[in-house]
Formats: sequence, C-alpha cells, structure tokens
Amino acid sequence: MNNKIIIQQLTRAEGIEGALPLPSVHLPGLLTFEAAARHLNFARAAAELGVTPTAVSRTIKSVEAQLDIRLFNRTTRSVSLTEAGAFLNAELAPALALIKSSLSRVLTATDQPSGTVRLNSSYVAYRILIEPHLQAFLEKFPLINVEISLDNQLSDIVNAGFDIGIRMGKRVQNDMVAVQLGAVQKRIVVAAPDYFSKRAEPQTLEQLLKHNCIRQRYSVGGRFFEWKFEDRGQMVQVDVQGRFIFDEMRSVLDAAIQGQGIGFVFEDFAEQELASGMLRQVLKRHSALDDAFHLYYPHRKHMPGKLRAFVDFMRSANRTETS
Repeated sequence: MNNKIIIQQLTRAEGIEGALPLPSVHLPGLLTFEAAARHLNFARAAAELGVTPTAVSRTIKSVEAQLDIRLFNRTTRSVSLTEAGAFLNAELAPALALIKSSLSRVLTATDQPSGTVRLNSSYVAYRILIEPHLQAFLEKFPLINVEISLDNQLSDIVNAGFDIGIRMGKRVQNDMVAVQLGAVQKRIVVAAPDYFSKRAEPQTLEQLLKHNCIRQRYSVGGRFFEWKFEDRGQMVQVDVQGRFIFDEMRSVLDAAIQGQGIGFVFEDFAEQELASGMLRQVLKRHSALDDAFHLYYPHRKHMPGKLRAFVDFMRSANRTETS
C-alpha cells in the first residue's frame, strides 16, 4: 500500500484570512536596501557593506523585482526614496537595527572579535604608531586580519572602503570620530655626518639659510611644511631653501641619510637612524612641536568588535610608549 502526503496551499477560505503569498526577499537584500536608504548614495552604502556600487545597484534592482515595487528614484545626480520605499524603510530599519544589535552583543560576548580591519594611513604614522605594535595585536586577536593602505592624501575612508584612518590633527567631518593616538609630535633638524665634511654645521637658525635644506609639501602640489621654531619665547620661521622637495617624510629622511642636505622631521620617525649614527641632530636647542596623530572612523551606534579591539589596543600601546 502506497501512502501519500499531499500538501496544498491554503486559500483564504480554507485557512489564513486575507493572507497573500510573501515574496522571496532575503536578508542580504534588505540590509542593502536599508544602507542605501540611509545614505541615499549607492557608493557610500557599498563602502559600508564592503561591496561595489554596481553590486548595490544590482541588489536593489533584484529586491524591486521581487517585490514588484519601485523603491528608489534614481538619476545621474541623485537618489531618493519613493513613497513605497520610504514606508518600507520606516518599518524595516528598526527591525534590522535590532538584528544587528543582537548579533553585535553575541560577538562581543564571545570575546573573540573577528574579520578584517582596513586601515588607511600615511607611512610616517604607520611606522611610528602602528608597525611597532602590529605583531602583538595579531597575536592577541588571532581572528582579526589587518589590511593596510599607505598614502599621503586625505582619503575619504568611507567611500574608499576603509574602516579607519590615521592623520595628523583632529579636524574631520561631522559624521566622523577622531581619537588621539600617541603624543604630540616633535620636529627636529637632522643631517648625516658626511654632509658636514665640507661645510660648517649651523650654530644658529639664521645659518640654515646657507645650507641645502630638504623641503617637504603636505601633499602633491600642496603647501610646504614650515620650518618654525620657538626661540627665547618667540616663534621664529626660517624660509629655508634647497634643491630637493618631497611630499613624503620618508623620502626626506632618505635624502638626509645620503648626505643630500638637512632635513626637518619627526624625532620619533628618525629614532632608529639617530641611534645608529646614520643621522645626528643639528641645532639641539631648537625644535618644534607639531600636532598629534589621530585615529578617525565613521560614527556608529554599535562599533564593530574588530574595530573596537584595534582602536583600544593601539591607543593603549602608544599611551605606554609616551606616558
């Protein structure tokens, strides 16, 4: 005897009064919609989600097709929600926030943050503040990977897909958080011993004008770093001249090591070269205090565990170095 089990969809009269079959929309599609609705910018939503703008656009089109409803009005210049999109976002956002919060608490409770931290930094900040402590961080958090991009530009870390950036100073956009990393940086004058084999070492700030000074710009085509010093309670600026101009401090340091001129660099950045004798400090009575480096990242109500671990660890490590 053959037994059969027959499953039939209930009609309104047979079961759920007024029920309509629900469209098959998956959670990733809803998360993409919520991010796009919050930013009203597919590129920013893509950076937050770690995908491409094309992938966001494709997912939104798929959700609209599944629901058979247009959710966004899109032009080449702007993105806005339709009436249906605004209604869906208002109903959906609180539920998704609750899901994200629950997942965040679960991950935090395990005390094992995981994932990839994507960092954008200048080389100088990386060498002074991150590189000395990176191995210890990786050993403490074995489930976290670190992806590092080094450049000397003020990158838009959100649009570029980074979790966090490091830059000098704390002036950031309103939707960003900035926290100090390490102490205020001290600039000193340095040169290779060989540079003075045929010329006298400067004894006063004015004598710098007679030397080939290696200058640096803030960025490509940007303004020069100013050689400013405190002298007997007054700020003195020396308009140095030289045949080399760089937009990266490591190039300034390399040129100074090669005896090409006198450099003006962060003391912490030149620490190894000074200790080895490759460079020596000139005009020791004169130095200059610059700003401190800052970590900056998007303001979020629930900070990802991987990011919290990185920020807390690096701040603690550099506080120990400078306290």
